[in-house]
Amino acid sequence: MARKQSKAGTKLTHIDSKGEARMVDVSAKPATERVAVAEGCVVMSKATLDLIVKGDAAKGDVLGTARIAGIMAAKRTSELIPLCHPLALSKVTLDITPDASLPGCRLRATVKVTGPTGVEMEALTAVSVGCLTVYDMIKAVERGVRIEGIHLVEKLGGKSGHYRAPKSRSGK
Repeated sequence: MARKQSKAGTKLTHIDSKGEARMVDVSAKPATERVAVAEGCVVMSKATLDLIVKGDAAKGDVLGTARIAGIMAAKRTSELIPLCHPLALSKVTLDITPDASLPGCRLRATVKVTGPTGVEMEALTAVSVGCLTVYDMIKAVERGVRIEGIHLVEKLGGKSGHYRAPKSRSGK
């Protein structure tokens, strides 16, 4: 079976010539600085957002807990995503901003490494787990919370160079 191709015509790197999943060999790639930024949001009622902002959630500091959870998750991405390489991350930040226009919280992770492979999965994992943690912290007061729009915003470094996601229709 030939190597699988995406719509863009590039080869899927985690599929071998037999169509089987494999970990990519990055041993010959140079170690370069790589950065990835990912975003997502947690949409909730205004009343629930007010609880978070006031610090009145029953389980405690929602934003601080979600921030730590996201950072910890980024560091453990290779344990969660089977074909990811374990990386010695040099930076992980997870910024969480309450946004009354949603209403809800916007999460933005920035991850950095100097190594032979990128950190997109680590940034996406940080945002995903951060969003899940916000949900866990507030589910007792609102079960209808939605996690939305988790995506890679930007990546820098590596052979493929700079990528920046197109702006969404909402401009956010």
